[in-house]
Amino acid sequence: FFETTTTTTMPPKIAIIQYSLYGHVTALSEAIAKGVRATGAACDIYQVNEILSDEILQKMHAPPKPDFPIITPEKMKEYDGFLFGLSGRYGSTPAQMKVFMDSTGSLWQAGALTGKSAGTFTSVGSQGGGQELTNVTCLPFFAHMGMVFVPLGYIEPKVFSYDEVHGASPWGSGTFAGPDGSRKPSQLELEICESHGKHFANITAKLAA
Repeated sequence: FFETTTTTTMPPKIAIIQYSLYGHVTALSEAIAKGVRATGAACDIYQVNEILSDEILQKMHAPPKPDFPIITPEKMKEYDGFLFGLSGRYGSTPAQMKVFMDSTGSLWQAGALTGKSAGTFTSVGSQGGGQELTNVTCLPFFAHMGMVFVPLGYIEPKVFSYDEVHGASPWGSGTFAGPDGSRKPSQLELEICESHGKHFANITAKLAA
């Protein structure tokens, strides 16, 4: 007779790696994590080191940082996929995130992230404030690492909504903070984030299988 065996596929592990100055990206991270976990995947939220001094942060009226652990290159080896939360800076990745990315040379040399999934989400000040371009600036990092970029696409019809001004694009979910940072992520934006998390987790599971 033929003996049959059952293969159990472990759910993927996904890390959200963020930089948040005023809390907008943190709110998006938590909504995305909810979506990821709804699929059965494991999800942890990390933040990158701050490079601005306490004096400057105080003058900018920045709130305290969230209670998330600091990501290290070595820690990335434990995960199957990564979602990067970006506070847009003139249509580009913030310096804090870039400093972290530039510290991952040992992972590049070892090919440690090859084939793992990567995605992005953003908070920018306004419409035309670089929402899509901020996502695009991460692509060179993904390419050099051999990672698989997983965009949001238009899997969530709410991205097309004209009922209100909102963030999100085919590149990834997002929010508009307003020129003075006073606008908080809307319910619509958070719902899109949750869908983003589910979609990313499902694709990551297929890549990691």
